[in-house]
Parts: sequence; C-alpha cells; structure tokens
Amino acid sequence: MSTAGQVIKCKAAVAWESGKPLSIEDVEVAPPKVHEVRIKIVATGVCHTDWEYLYETGKGMKFRPFPLVLGHEAAGEVESVGPEVTDFSPGDKVIPLFLPQCQQCERCLSSKTNLCRKNWANTQVGVLADGTSRISCNGQQVYQFLGVSSFSQYTVVPDTSLAKIRADAPLHKVCLLGCGVSTGYGAAVNTGKVEKDSSCAVFGLGAVGLAAIMGCQISRAKRIIGVDINPDKFEKAKMFGATEFVNPREHSKNIQDVLVEMTDGGVDFAFECVGSPAVMTSALESTTDAWGLCVIVGWTETEAMNVVVEKILMGRTLKGTYFGGWKSVQDVPKLVDDYMNKKLKLDEFITHKLPLDQINKAFELLKLGTSIRTVISLWPEKANPEMAS
Repeated sequence: MSTAGQVIKCKAAVAWESGKPLSIEDVEVAPPKVHEVRIKIVATGVCHTDWEYLYETGKGMKFRPFPLVLGHEAAGEVESVGPEVTDFSPGDKVIPLFLPQCQQCERCLSSKTNLCRKNWANTQVGVLADGTSRISCNGQQVYQFLGVSSFSQYTVVPDTSLAKIRADAPLHKVCLLGCGVSTGYGAAVNTGKVEKDSSCAVFGLGAVGLAAIMGCQISRAKRIIGVDINPDKFEKAKMFGATEFVNPREHSKNIQDVLVEMTDGGVDFAFECVGSPAVMTSALESTTDAWGLCVIVGWTETEAMNVVVEKILMGRTLKGTYFGGWKSVQDVPKLVDDYMNKKLKLDEFITHKLPLDQINKAFELLKLGTSIRTVISLWPEKANPEMAS
C-alpha cells in the first residue's frame, strides 16, 4: 500500500530540551510540499555537531528551538516527492544535505565557493521553506535540525538539499559522506590543496581529522603529523596515512613550538579539526612563515577566535572551509563513486553500529572519545540486512 500523500507514523529520537538525553517517540511525518522530498532514512552517523547542539545550546552555542530531531549525516531512499520535483523518484538512493546546492544562484554558478544559501535562513532555525517543520509529536511541531533530522525513520528535505547516488551503494557506509568524512577530506584536497612532498599537521583525530589525514596522504604529502591528547587514536590514524604523532600533554612547551622544532620552521599545511579557538591559534602558529597555510575545519560558535595578526602579515594564509568545499549535490555522488572504486576509505571510520533505541549510548561513546563514528540503524536488521554485515 502506497504511503505517498499520507502522513507517516514512525519512530524518531526527539530532543525535548537542551542537556537531556534523547527520547524515542512515535512521530508523524507529513507529506512533502512543493520542491520537497520525503525520505526513508536507513542509516545515520552520529556527529560531534549533534552532541554540541544537544548539550551546549545555551552555553554559547546559537539557540536552536526545541523539541528538535537532530541528525544530519545520513543515507536513505526516496519514499515520495512533492509537486514540481523533477530530479527524484520513489526508490532512489539518496544522501540528504545540510548544505544546499540550488545550481542557479550566483554562488552555485561560481567556482569560488560552495556556500549556497537556498532556504538557509529557515533551515538554520529548524523549519523548511514555508516556515514549518514536517515532523510532529503528539500534535506538537518538532523542529528539523539543519533541515535534515536524520534521527527519524522518515524525514522531509528540500529537493535542493539532496544528492541522488548509485543504487548499489551501501547506505550504512556512504551515510558518512553526508558530513564528517567529506568535510575533512575536502579540507585537504579542495580548500588546502595539499602539495606533493609537503609537511602537514592535523589537530584532532576524530572522523574529520582522520579524513583530513586521508586527504593529505592522497595528495602525497611527505610528513603528516597527527596531534591529539588521546594517544589511543594514533594507531587508527596510521591506517589513514599519518606518519608521526604528538600528544600535547607530553610536552611542557606549547604544541605549536614543538611542531616548529620538529619541522625546522613549521609545517606547510595545518588543519584544525577540533573546533577550539585555542587550538585554531596553535594550528596557525605551527605553520611556516612565507607560505604556511592553516585551514579551520572544526566548527564552534562558543567563542570568537583571536587571530594573531602578525602571523598573517608574515606570509601565512588562514582559510575556513565548510563541508570541505564540495558542491554538495554534484560532488557527493562522485565521492560515493570514489568509495565504490576503492579510492576512498569509509569502512575504517565505523567503530560502532547501534539500533535507534540505543542512540544515547552513541552520544556517550562520542563524549568518551572511544568511537570514531557510530552508525545508527533506523530499522531492525531484518528490514535493513546490510547493517548486519
């Protein structure tokens, strides 16, 4: 029996208020409206950004309205499409995108940026183009995180915030291309444009940092130095191409001074993948003068970054990146192809697989630093056999 045009009742992990664990609830997901697509979410990663907005809202992070369904790194299948949708059909495998690509605005037509602003103001405050959410619980509107909300078995997204991918892609793996892996990898190959035989330092060895290391290796950097206060992550980072490691807690000097000494003047490229203003400063100061390039990859809203102007004046470059510089709709399918053609690692990022009703455990693993990426199955294994593999 077709569900097109009908309200769908399903399970979702709802955040009722900041600082409290998620609650598994029965929710209702309305049909898609004009230029919207309703998706059956098959698998979703749990990203540090989800954790921050749940536990740090009101502590410096921008306000997000509650109740809220978090999640923005996912993959699924199109269930139905709204009026005027031409690029998607029921059954298509897709990756929802927190960064749109309308392919018509000045930014989309420019090669200089990937920062499309289609529906941006609305999705940042948890609603779609008409100012409302498609998810409700007990008659109450539930807001959609970044216009996605992948911690729900079904969700509705704008058709400009969706990438159609190949039919044979394993959704519980390529879901990671919806955020963390694409962001870190793109920071190295797109934004930083890491050069052959160069030296690189990557600060923070979570999923984003490991993806940045992978990008540095693919770009044939000679030295790739991983920096993290958790030495348990060093062995994992070797798998992605790190050549050496530094634990700031093992040194009395500032970490930037240690790196400058190690590299006889500083690294060519530094990538900050933590989201800490203090670490951002360290990353910048770890680069060599004359041509050092520092890319800020980590996301934070909690403090303003204090840039040391002198470091810039001496020839360094400081850059930011969002979603790794990828044009989301057109580039994510290419990244899926790269994974399927064994040019890109994804399996190695996945340390845990959990069902939806254990999503709070995934947040605990993230906070403890014992997971790189936990992938949540939105459906029982019988309905989602690839999660059993």
